[in-house]
Amino acid sequence: MNEPQTEMAPEAACEAGCSTPGEPACGAKQIIDGVERVYYYGYWIKTYEAPASTLDAKKRLIEALTRRLFNHVEHGINIPGRRLGEARTAYDTEADPDMKRVKGAMLAGALFNRATDIFTKLVDLQAMGVEIATDNALMRECGRCLQEALQLGRSVLHRSGEEGIDELWGEPFKAFTIPVEAFYESRYNKIALAMRDIDAIAGSLIGTLDSRPMFHGIAPIVRAFADAGRIKSEVLRTDADIFDVWARFTVAGERLADFEPDRPQPASEHEILECEHGVRLIRMARNLISDITRARVSMPKSAADFENRCQTFARRYA
Repeated sequence: MNEPQTEMAPEAACEAGCSTPGEPACGAKQIIDGVERVYYYGYWIKTYEAPASTLDAKKRLIEALTRRLFNHVEHGINIPGRRLGEARTAYDTEADPDMKRVKGAMLAGALFNRATDIFTKLVDLQAMGVEIATDNALMRECGRCLQEALQLGRSVLHRSGEEGIDELWGEPFKAFTIPVEAFYESRYNKIALAMRDIDAIAGSLIGTLDSRPMFHGIAPIVRAFADAGRIKSEVLRTDADIFDVWARFTVAGERLADFEPDRPQPASEHEILECEHGVRLIRMARNLISDITRARVSMPKSAADFENRCQTFARRYA
């Protein structure tokens, strides 16, 4: 990456833990290789111009965030808003804790869809010339639905079943309550944390396997996949570069999945187990990096669990 072409935007301070002395402040922006980027946690994230903060822009953003949410969480919770009453009754009358968690997720889905339904109709009325005040009763109901869904959504799992991704549940509510431009700025912080997880997972895998003869050569393949993941996490689907970015990410993931250890022939039982367990680590890393990249949020519990598995592998096959 070339040196920045403009001076860093002056920032007096940054969030705690964001940067260390001598580093840019969080939120500092620079033009790098002709592209504006913003700094968070050691990463320069590509920025995008936010649309005007109108009801129509908020509607489109909330719709997109809701679709994105349902795409990354466990199946079966995308309940239409018109069934909100049924979903609430099913949740309120459930006694089994595990069943109640799932029904709570379904209620959260119905609440999100009800909020989107309300907001869509309000925007349609505004387009017809009807003035919609921020304290409108339906606007308040929309906010209430989003806030309740956020509370319920904290126990919903990622589609992988590994952990919840609270950040995605909070995004539609945040988009409703703050200006669109401020929402865009908040996303860069989350993308940087996702990048940090990607690099941590890749580093753990390389540190665990690359020095072992049968896994020699894994490091550049892992780094290529992590690099592609970081780029994909910052690029929007509407970006002109998405064709190259997504293709690069997909191919890098396939190459990592296809890695074949150089197992000794003949191999001892210990070496066979080491090979099999190492391949499982590779697949786990690939899946986890893919999940983080696509969701564009950090998955700290899953990343920590993967680090623990790497340490267990290292001890077992020392």
